[in-house]
Amino acid sequence: MHVNCRLSLVFAASFYPAAPAFAQSELPSKEAIDVIWLAMASALVFFMQAGFALLESGMSRSKNCINVVMKNYTDVCVGSLFFWLIGFGLMFGANPSGWFGTSSFALHDGKSWDYSFLLFQTMFAATAATIASGAMAERTRFPAYLFAAAAITAFIYPVFGSWAWGSYFSGRGWLAELGFVDFAGSTVVHSVGGWCALAGVLVLGPRLGRFDPQGRARTIPGHNLNFVALGGFILWFGWFGFNGGSTVGANVNIGLINLNTQLAASSGATAILLLCLLGRSPITVPAVVNGSLAGLVGITAGCATMEPIWAVITGATAGLVANLGERMLLQFHLDDVVGAVAVHAFAGAWGTLCAGAFMTGNLFDARILLVQALGVGSCFIWSFGTALLLFKALDLIASLRADSQHEQRGLDFTEHAEVAYPEFVQQSFYNKNNLENVER
Repeated sequence: MHVNCRLSLVFAASFYPAAPAFAQSELPSKEAIDVIWLAMASALVFFMQAGFALLESGMSRSKNCINVVMKNYTDVCVGSLFFWLIGFGLMFGANPSGWFGTSSFALHDGKSWDYSFLLFQTMFAATAATIASGAMAERTRFPAYLFAAAAITAFIYPVFGSWAWGSYFSGRGWLAELGFVDFAGSTVVHSVGGWCALAGVLVLGPRLGRFDPQGRARTIPGHNLNFVALGGFILWFGWFGFNGGSTVGANVNIGLINLNTQLAASSGATAILLLCLLGRSPITVPAVVNGSLAGLVGITAGCATMEPIWAVITGATAGLVANLGERMLLQFHLDDVVGAVAVHAFAGAWGTLCAGAFMTGNLFDARILLVQALGVGSCFIWSFGTALLLFKALDLIASLRADSQHEQRGLDFTEHAEVAYPEFVQQSFYNKNNLENVER
């Protein structure tokens, strides 16, 4: 029987030659695998722009939703170009001083890995720029906002980024030298964007009718809560590339990083659910979605350096910090349409402190916490200070805020001469006189 089997195998082999073995050189290299992962992560982070657009337009009134979407669509275009031209060099160029980079501007002669790294970091810069658009929605002139987005991606974001992450080519940022921990950017990306948003809100002032004559806040509901929920889901999905991709290569830590990301987002939303239930207040879509986003922002700094139990605690407390922060801003008559300051600046700062407190193998180390606090404080001073000067200058030179009549009519029509839902608009809205006013 064994002889017959051997003869059968010989006979079959004569008709079916063996498949050639893959040569070692034909297998993908480690660098190629890393590039594939980084390119995929970059695409996930880019997709977050769609999440921001849906969430911010959904929380705005229908007369302004096209304006919000246009800001999200165009700030990533303008921001990508300015980050490539100036920002990447400031952030990751040779940094012997520890304060800013001095090379690799308009990178065009780098190595293959340099371009992959530039692509990924461009997506981060675009995220930092777009955070301010939601907070400043419904009363900001479109050209002035685009100028601000260019300034944030070209200068404000990369300079602070060089302090914390600036060691790609040579030299290290001064915060990095001290041991500052911010794995994927709770402070570097989200707090920078959040503090810029706070400066913009301060300069703009509240929307018309947001507060009554006695100073009490009036509710101005968004026009589409389905957009808000869908935008929250898309942002959550993209965050797996945001945090997981920050390994800047394919390695075994990605599983833990993305598990911590999932747990923190879930616990952030759950904390808001419990807060509403205990306080016997309505459980609203914006509150729950912002709770999950605050959890995501909070875990971004420490997702690679803490155990899952601490990720749950970080996410839950970040959700509460953001919720209480939104209420505090209203007490100061600060009108943030989407809660961006509380979610990104406040929760980002809190998450950065948690990254130092809950570091695996070195819990509650006072020295680490001191460095983390220094990083949070320096981020506020730099980002808020420079953004405040920027928005003040724009307001004086180019009129940052839209005219009251335009704000009442809606920025979709006055800034772009189009509306999102034309079937609900009276025909007289498009008469010749209105169009001439828009052109002027």
